[in-house]
Amino acid sequence: MAAYLCVDRGVALPLGASWIGAGVNFSVFSRHATHAWLCLFRPGEDAPFEEFALHPGTNRTGHIWHIWIEGLPPETLYAWRMDMQPNPDPAVHRFNPSLYLLDPYAKVIVGGEEWGVAARRLCGLPRDHFDWRGDQPLNTPLAETVIYELHVRAYTRHPSSGVSAPGTYLGLAEKIPYLKELGVTAVELMPVYEFEETDTDRVNPFTGERLFNLWGYQPIAFFAPNSSYAQSKEPGAAVAEFKEMVRRFHDAGIEVILDVVFNHTAEGDERGPTFSFRGLDNSTYYLLDSNGRYLNFSGCGNTLNCNHPVVRSLIADCLHYWVMEMHVDGFRFDLASILGRGRNGEPLPDPPLLERLAYDPVLANTKLIAEAWDAAGLYQVGTFPAWGRWAEWNGRYRDDIRRFVRSDAGLVPVLAERLKGSPDLYARSGRTAHHSINFVTCHDGFTLADLVSYNHKHNEANGEDNRDGADENFSWNCGVEGPTDDPEILALRRRQMKNFLLLLFSSGGVPMLLAGDEFARTQQGNNNAYCQDNEIGWVDWRLAEIHSDLLSFVRELIRFRRSHALFAHMDWSPAAGQPRTSLRFHGVRLHQPDWSWDSRSLAMEAEWGQERIFLIVNAYWEPLEFELPPDAGWAVRFDTAGEAGRSVSGRVRAWARSALLLEAAEQTG
Repeated sequence: MAAYLCVDRGVALPLGASWIGAGVNFSVFSRHATHAWLCLFRPGEDAPFEEFALHPGTNRTGHIWHIWIEGLPPETLYAWRMDMQPNPDPAVHRFNPSLYLLDPYAKVIVGGEEWGVAARRLCGLPRDHFDWRGDQPLNTPLAETVIYELHVRAYTRHPSSGVSAPGTYLGLAEKIPYLKELGVTAVELMPVYEFEETDTDRVNPFTGERLFNLWGYQPIAFFAPNSSYAQSKEPGAAVAEFKEMVRRFHDAGIEVILDVVFNHTAEGDERGPTFSFRGLDNSTYYLLDSNGRYLNFSGCGNTLNCNHPVVRSLIADCLHYWVMEMHVDGFRFDLASILGRGRNGEPLPDPPLLERLAYDPVLANTKLIAEAWDAAGLYQVGTFPAWGRWAEWNGRYRDDIRRFVRSDAGLVPVLAERLKGSPDLYARSGRTAHHSINFVTCHDGFTLADLVSYNHKHNEANGEDNRDGADENFSWNCGVEGPTDDPEILALRRRQMKNFLLLLFSSGGVPMLLAGDEFARTQQGNNNAYCQDNEIGWVDWRLAEIHSDLLSFVRELIRFRRSHALFAHMDWSPAAGQPRTSLRFHGVRLHQPDWSWDSRSLAMEAEWGQERIFLIVNAYWEPLEFELPPDAGWAVRFDTAGEAGRSVSGRVRAWARSALLLEAAEQTG
């Protein structure tokens, strides 16, 4: 033992590594381990300079192992080793004392600073000091929120991004003026914790290029921001740079929502690597069958045992950390239906984890958004256990709007429900329209430009013979598959994109826009670009100039929505003392909506206070004339097939496959 180290038994809580007085307390859970070693490393060295064998009678409280050490340099790194002797079932208890294990509560991970380089990772000591300069949560109401989903690396990695630190937290922060001008109120960041991007050995069959797990849905450490997203490669720099990014977003009035993955880890099935959880207490952290095999409801090899009390606490503690220490404003939970499964994988009627988070006092003002399905077929859009609290990615909205805009029959009654904020899905669970996160596209699937350019996925570059990705996208290529020079098809595609956007920003609920859709970003027909760390997966900023008219259209749409309170009050359950937006539906004739199977058009009139709009959507392949309420003059604010800004009265023409949004300019009687 190094002479300068003073050692004490330590305490069980808090878990992880914590500075207590002049020393560091190390604490880790393992119910089944009989032996535990804390291993200390110097930066850049492969072997530990010190190992402490913890005594179960002295250094253990219940199922938590702990030790306190004084005199450690701040740059010290650490890991755990665990063993179980005797081990009655190695298939269940996968202890391997030769492996160095990451602390599940580690706030700093060192070793992954270089993107795409497989390296051993170790835990760093916490570095909490940061001058927040009085930063406070923005607490933007859901009803007033406009979400923008993006990937930290892909958003600025392309040379055209023009930032000084491409692919990093600080590079993203350089795009804040653009995002503020766009008008969004929140960015939703795809996974930013430490993950394993080198978990595949596949290559692009066309170029031979190595493929990486770009998206980050392979978590290694839930508390630690991804070190490869930091501009500085100094150990621990990611924590400060992430905080700096959040502070700048808040200064601009933009919230930060994190996409979190608590349904599985990068350890995969029994063939996968061991980073942490498997080696610490496999049977606690994962769902296993009677033979010790991993239950796979995530499609990624394993499933976290989310409703085990220890794992519930880990998840809650993690969310508390990101809210209290990192100042994030909300979370989107990947494959959230898994969070409601029991120890045998069965869906629970009142999942303890989801209830705990719904009533968690620390998270009371934090946005909780569920992706209400999983990879094993459990689909809970509209029925996700919510306690009136959880919002949802509305997958039904995405599919129904896509089908209507491509002119499928029988969609008009469903379209009305989606425009209202989907009361058919959310009213019965005590939620409001603003618990519906509406989207037409997201990271998973076609971009908006590809949605109107391809009938079929084109994922061959992923190296899986086009087997991966969804087969049904409810897309329409407007007559030609992929790129074309035909001016009529290009005009139709542009109109269809605008139709989608106008519907999205005119619907009750919370709109979510995928990064780059505002200027027709393409993935060349790839609807599963998770492994494309290249021009397929990156945002090409040259398109913002090429499609500047579309970008201006989106900016004006967002500005219009945020300047009209009727959208925030478009609800069936308004706040006490607040009137709700009045909604009336029409067809080509006033008060006569056509709900028939063959109908492909609808008009919606919305009124709140002095605000009044008239939305017309025509997915028919011929123009239609719509009657307008005669008690007002009307100004065309948006027309996806014509010029906005003109005044109309009596009737207005909606061109084939087009949409208009009109505003009452004056009352006439």
